[in-house]
Amino acid sequence: MIILSGGTGTPKLLVGLKRVFKEEELKIIVNTAEDVWISGNLACPDIDSVIYALAGVIDEEKWWGIGEDRFYTHTALEKLNHEEPMMIGDRDRATHIFRSEMLRSGKSLTEATSLLVRNFGIAAKILPMSEEPGAVSTKILTPEGELHFQDFWVSKKGEPEVLDVYFDGIDTAKPSEKVLNMLESKSEEVVLIGPSNPITSIGPILSLRGIRQMLKRKKVLAISPIIENKPVSGPAGKFMQAKGFEISPYGIFKCYEDFLDVLVIDEGDECKEGDKEVDVLKTDIMIKNADSSEKLAMLLKEYSKWHS
Repeated sequence: MIILSGGTGTPKLLVGLKRVFKEEELKIIVNTAEDVWISGNLACPDIDSVIYALAGVIDEEKWWGIGEDRFYTHTALEKLNHEEPMMIGDRDRATHIFRSEMLRSGKSLTEATSLLVRNFGIAAKILPMSEEPGAVSTKILTPEGELHFQDFWVSKKGEPEVLDVYFDGIDTAKPSEKVLNMLESKSEEVVLIGPSNPITSIGPILSLRGIRQMLKRKKVLAISPIIENKPVSGPAGKFMQAKGFEISPYGIFKCYEDFLDVLVIDEGDECKEGDKEVDVLKTDIMIKNADSSEKLAMLLKEYSKWHS
């Protein structure tokens, strides 16, 4: 199964998918438009959250970073009057240093990610959406001006009004060769869009040249990150509204309308008919723990098996 992933929601689901599928069957394409260089090292928050979730070391309070991490380096840098836009834990920073050293030695982002995956003992395949670090950058337009996603969400705590969202550099960025090969493969017919933010987590992947067209040839399932008219977590509601989408399961449908086959929504929700007919599955989509993640993953496995 191919999975499109951002942060938070999809890593939570991956915990259950790992229980239900053989881990080596999971092939994950991850957003890199929120990546940022911090103190000389490249942080790839969504890639790292996927790695940490599958490795069983993610901080389950925040759903990013490593659980029970220490912040000695961050604190020492503060005492040297060196401000960082994000609090990076020491073990998390080691991941960033390793990745950056691999890039500086001439390895691609895909190769660096593959080495991290192997070193964390993960059997799943994890691919960055693009080989070009920093080539695509999510920008949030607010009354205060333009902000990088991390500045908006971390420094500003997601509080400013959102006027628009766009992906700087997307017009010239290309999906990696391995991403294209994966999506072209006849052996992988099912694509799952995880319950990550449809605008800033999944949107950059879909905006790369050719991706939406390739998905039209697949069986695509998407899990709504919206219950009733509120996002399960994060700023998805603000971003959807800024891009003209209704904050509802129907809004999620409209985000993916041109290629979507199945939309999974919460058992108490409705999704009105759109221009394109899709199957709507209702279930409890709130992932509270590993067991609820496994239950949702089992439903997805059964559906994909009988409808592939």
